[in-house]
Amino acid sequence: MAIFWRHSALAHRHAEIGGELEDWNGMGTAWFYDHTPERAKADYEAIRTKAGLMDVSGLKKVYVTGPDAAYVIDRATTRNVEKIAPGRSTYASMLNAEGKFIDDCIIYHLSMNSWLVVHGTGTGMEQLTTVAAGKNCTVIFDDDLHDMSLQGPVAVDLLAKEIPAIRDLAYFGLMQTRLYGCDVMISRTGYTGERGYEIFCKAKDAVHLWDSILEAGKDMGVRPTQFSTLDMLRIESYLLFYPGDNSETFPFENETCGDTLWELGLDFTVSPNKEGFIGSENHYASKGKERFKIYGVKLSGDAMDQMEMFARVHANGKDVGVITYGLSSELNGYSVAIARLSPEVAKAGTKLTVVQPDGTELAATAEEMPFYDVDKSIRTAKG
Repeated sequence: MAIFWRHSALAHRHAEIGGELEDWNGMGTAWFYDHTPERAKADYEAIRTKAGLMDVSGLKKVYVTGPDAAYVIDRATTRNVEKIAPGRSTYASMLNAEGKFIDDCIIYHLSMNSWLVVHGTGTGMEQLTTVAAGKNCTVIFDDDLHDMSLQGPVAVDLLAKEIPAIRDLAYFGLMQTRLYGCDVMISRTGYTGERGYEIFCKAKDAVHLWDSILEAGKDMGVRPTQFSTLDMLRIESYLLFYPGDNSETFPFENETCGDTLWELGLDFTVSPNKEGFIGSENHYASKGKERFKIYGVKLSGDAMDQMEMFARVHANGKDVGVITYGLSSELNGYSVAIARLSPEVAKAGTKLTVVQPDGTELAATAEEMPFYDVDKSIRTAKG
């Protein structure tokens, strides 16, 4: 039985909908409001066509403040923080000394010497704390800070009724404002591939904001969505989930866990020519030595079978990889998946056979990701 050491102020709202709280990152999280395929499909399509509201307070929120705050974040992450202006944020990776991925995060520059680092289930907070030892800064974990994710095409229209300036908030921008009478920080970020927003608030305001958003948005098709919907959305948007797509879940034989950014396709999170971050030398030295590559797989023709987790991928009779997560989308008319493939077959158009856990064989091809919003015009739209 999981031991929850963190608590969402929205837990009783999830229970009222039918949510069964399961552990994610130490917090009871509404993975499912019910386990039916109909609910999963409706929540997925709501975010793709209207908007969904999700409690993502299980993310860890860490304030890093003081004169040495920028140095600490610069050392602990792959981004050059001097390039992040106040009011902006960026996506970054964190590595261990071997140059292997241990966490990802979003770095928010709140004001001079004041930063917020939001990360998932890896050891990001421990990395920040270690680097901060003896430095002139503080690292504070803030679980009173709650985070609701409002994602989908009508999200901006809903928020603009209360905050007209939200239309001018650029991708990865943030603003300090008030919403339904409460102090909030809103960032134009998310984990869905849609135009969306994350709303950070005090725990005491979370229920009021949750209820107000759903009430204001009910005629626009806005609905509460279960946490598991993220898996469906992220697959077609090429957004990885730690440790779900990593060697912690799909270990190499006779090797310790750990993947390089080159293997995960996250090398873009390293600022150009940046040195001095933890694992930097081994990161650069591992280029060209990939054991696998994260790549897309798409079923051939009109096949809509869902590729299952742990399904093996074959090419010319040889085992060349494994499916991490799959999605069958009637809305977009395809069945696609994220896979860990041998580098030689991780090329668009390579013919593959997906062997499901029950032995069923499905014809497929290797394809570049993302499958959805390929040019990212949806998530970065203006106005």
